[in-house]
Amino acid sequence: MSAKVYFSKTITPEKVLELYGMIDKTLPGKVAIKVHSGEKGNQNFLHPEFWRPVIDHVGGTVVECNTAYKGARDTTQRHLQLLQDHGWSKYFPVDLLDAQGPDLELPIPAGKIIQKNFVGKDLVNYDSMLVLSHFKGHPMGGYGGAIKQLSIGVASSYGKKYIHGTGKVEDFWVSDHDSFLEAMAEAAGTVIDFFKGNLIYVNVMKNMSVDCDCCAVAEDPCIGDIGILVSTDPIAIDQACIDLVYASEDPGKAHLLERIESRNGIHTIEAAAQIGYGSREYTLIEIQ
Repeated sequence: MSAKVYFSKTITPEKVLELYGMIDKTLPGKVAIKVHSGEKGNQNFLHPEFWRPVIDHVGGTVVECNTAYKGARDTTQRHLQLLQDHGWSKYFPVDLLDAQGPDLELPIPAGKIIQKNFVGKDLVNYDSMLVLSHFKGHPMGGYGGAIKQLSIGVASSYGKKYIHGTGKVEDFWVSDHDSFLEAMAEAAGTVIDFFKGNLIYVNVMKNMSVDCDCCAVAEDPCIGDIGILVSTDPIAIDQACIDLVYASEDPGKAHLLERIESRNGIHTIEAAAQIGYGSREYTLIEIQ
């Protein structure tokens, strides 16, 4: 079945809220709002002021998890300080899901690459999730969007190593690449199952560097801004973003596409579609 993906070329905080309001779905109970807090020094991440109207409207709690590599977000103490420094704690209640262990272990009984996913244990305090993603390139995944936010983003520090290492944390940096992409797709599915499908996704195609917001030293954006997308389908919204990059007339798209293609980024979407928690078929509904 074709998923609905709402799209606008206008990129403003108010337009995010407008598109969110077009989704025929209500997030029940206590809402976790997954953001990317932005690595210290990164110039491209979307700041809390940009997300503020939709977060205030939903009234949820901003959630994040610690990283698995050295930086300003690799320990609870440092990450909480950065959440303050970047302004998240100024505007919203913030919950670092894996601030304290042990992690919550989510099973993947039909997993081909990994059979479990380790996420921040505070996930149990929430009934639904709003996934706010900055679509851009990524040094390992090729691109970062909704599926990455669900997988690496919600995984604990240990869980990130587990996914990257395809079940072997000692293989964090050296695992088979396509298997890593498939592990991300499998991990994302566990979060969808945990929330029983009570999730809404926002992808913003702005400040699109080939590098992720996790990079302290990132390349400047290589392609012009494209727009905002909102959907209830994480696969469809990521596929739509990829298609919009290919359809762009901006010559800078070649650099971003080289990053996506050289890392076989589309394989994450292929693997997710094979698992079946969404569809690559979608109807793009453009809003002026």
